[in-house]
Amino acid sequence: MLKNIINLLFYFVCAFPVVAAASEMQPIQVARNSYYVQGAAELGTTLNQNFISNAGFVIGKQCVVVIDALGSPALANQLIHEIKKLTDKPIAYVILTHYHADHIYGLQSFSAMGTTVLAQELGREYLTSDTAAQRLIASRDELSPWIDNNTRLIAADTWIDKDETIKLCGLSFELMQVGPAHTPDDLAIFIPSEKVLFAGDLVFNGRIPFVGSADSRGWIKSLNKLDSFDADVIVPGHGLYSDHPKQDLIFTREYLIFLRQAMQQAAIDLEDFDQAYLKTDWSLYKNIPLFNAANRMNAYNVYLSIQNE
Repeated sequence: MLKNIINLLFYFVCAFPVVAAASEMQPIQVARNSYYVQGAAELGTTLNQNFISNAGFVIGKQCVVVIDALGSPALANQLIHEIKKLTDKPIAYVILTHYHADHIYGLQSFSAMGTTVLAQELGREYLTSDTAAQRLIASRDELSPWIDNNTRLIAADTWIDKDETIKLCGLSFELMQVGPAHTPDDLAIFIPSEKVLFAGDLVFNGRIPFVGSADSRGWIKSLNKLDSFDADVIVPGHGLYSDHPKQDLIFTREYLIFLRQAMQQAAIDLEDFDQAYLKTDWSLYKNIPLFNAANRMNAYNVYLSIQNE
């Protein structure tokens, strides 16, 4: 009897996951025309459909501009559905803050609508890299059925190669190249009329950042550059939006500084990483979500990168 109940529950979870996930995707309004949806402070799984990052959208005078495409086509479809609840204006553009899997696997859903995709030009390198190919192969296994053999990488239609202000859907968008930082192709997007800054993964809020192969020194410099925007609101790549931008930039910046200070001398002296990690007092961060999943890897990557600086 118990086995039959478990099987029945499993059937409903598998048969209706889109409905369950869609109920959790609620656009949050942060300015007159600006919204975002907030991913979970988790690793990507089949249960969350890889909904672990944020995406935003701005409803312009004639059309809609989306910021990032989320971590699976199913999620992108849900975002499109939520946008259509708010406006019948067409979704004309997607601007990417960077080419990382949890921000781009939904692109094909927008591309199928004829949406124009914009991204920083160094994203081309990710698209043709072994890292991108292997990540997609692994995701097809780890995130099935949301990522499968039909999921593909989508190149931008327009590549941004300098800081510029562009007019989209009747609104001005200031695009600033802020990489190499979290990635080589980081792009910050500011809408002056809204005073909203979409910072991508330069900013994490409420969870340990993912450092990966980032340029931690460049990342800290890029966070300082964000202060040049007259923003009332910052939408991070992960976590809750901030209406105290200068104050809430501190968390990511100080975490990166702490990582570098903790690992710097050990890296220079070629001290054993495990010993350096064990003797570091991580108490300031150990209770923050994803500390166990990400912190040791972050520290190791910073340790290696300092040796190559």
